[in-house]
Amino acid sequence: MATATAPLQTAASTTSLHETFRTRRPNNAVWFELPVANLNRAVHFYETALATRLKTDPRFPGLAMFPRSNTDSVTGALIETGNGAPSIHGTVIYLNCDGDLDGVIKRAQANGAVILKEVAPLPGNMGFIAQIRDPEGNRVGLHAAY
Repeated sequence: MATATAPLQTAASTTSLHETFRTRRPNNAVWFELPVANLNRAVHFYETALATRLKTDPRFPGLAMFPRSNTDSVTGALIETGNGAPSIHGTVIYLNCDGDLDGVIKRAQANGAVILKEVAPLPGNMGFIAQIRDPEGNRVGLHAAY
C-alpha cells in the first residue's frame, strides 16, 4: 500500500544555512539507555562498581538514571525492557570512572563483570579506557582522564 508523504522542507529552503546553526551544548551525546533484563540486579551492579547511587522515579518504572554533576553533563539510564536485549555487539557507551578506573574494574569483576579489553592509554593524553561485559550481557566502556 503506497502512502503519500509531504516533501521534506529543510531550514535551508527558507533561511540561509548559517542562520540555522545554533550554539551546541558541550556534548554531542545527550542521553543513553543501556537495556537490562533485570533492573534490580543491574542497579546493584552499577552502584557497586561505580560507587555511586542511581536515581529512580516512580513516574518512570523500569528506569534507573545515572547521576550527573551539572546540567551540561551527559547521562543516561538502565532500562528494563523486553524490546532491547543486552548485547556485546553494537554501540559502546563509555562511563566516566572519575580517575578510579582500576577501582571500578576491580569492583565490576567482583560483581560479575568480564574484562573484554584491558586498560589502554588513549592518544594525546586523553586518559585511559577499558571495556567490560556487565552481568546483563552488555559491552560497556570505562574511561578515566588520569
